[in-house]
Amino acid sequence: MTSELSVPRVYPSKPSDVYLYGTCVLDLFDPDAGVSALQLMEREGIHVHYPQDQTCCGQPAYTSGFPDQARMVAAQQLPLFKNDWPIVVPSGSCAGMMRHHWPKLFAGDPVLGPWADSIAARVFELTEFLLHVAKVDWTHKSINESVVLHTSCSARREMGTHLSARELLGQIKGIELLVQDHESECCGFGGAFSVKHPEISAAMASDKVDALEATAAKVMVSADGACLLNINGTLEKRKSSLHGQHIATYLLKTTKCAT
Repeated sequence: MTSELSVPRVYPSKPSDVYLYGTCVLDLFDPDAGVSALQLMEREGIHVHYPQDQTCCGQPAYTSGFPDQARMVAAQQLPLFKNDWPIVVPSGSCAGMMRHHWPKLFAGDPVLGPWADSIAARVFELTEFLLHVAKVDWTHKSINESVVLHTSCSARREMGTHLSARELLGQIKGIELLVQDHESECCGFGGAFSVKHPEISAAMASDKVDALEATAAKVMVSADGACLLNINGTLEKRKSSLHGQHIATYLLKTTKCAT
């Protein structure tokens, strides 16, 4: 499949205000990661606005082949971002949905189409925003820790989260960033895929966990909460000492504690 990253993105200057789109998965299962994302940006002097009526981006319906239902869900989100501020999303897959697929959902709609286009142009995945827009500098930080990164397959393809996450982690001296075997392979979550095909999903998650554990990393991080649900569930069943955490949580903690 052709990557959405073939055209280099032009990044704006660091803003004074942003919207945070927290995603339904983080809101329900890992709200601390959303708070960590907010605190990372506030620490950079950015005022973060969180629209209270936000829900799902529509990705589960869209990837399951129900564009009409996805359009209905996405349409409820469009009025939430009226000011011309960046929209920061702590999930590469949700950011990819909003940036690349919302315009397709509303193509030809004379009212919602331009609105969706405007929003899509302002969507940034969290690590992308921190690195290229906020331009954080953690090169003076130091910690001795081995880390393995997992990025969702759609987030890699559509938002390049593996690249921005690696660069952010690489700023912190002493982090040994280990690479898992078959790094680009899916963990088996895949939105509704894990519900429709649980046995296949479980087998894929098991393979992914094999690769993660084989690195002997102390910490596993990911920019996608849905992947973490699937991977951590498998790790817990194995009673593994490894436990994944959202990269926002890890970066906030590490850059606070690191010398």
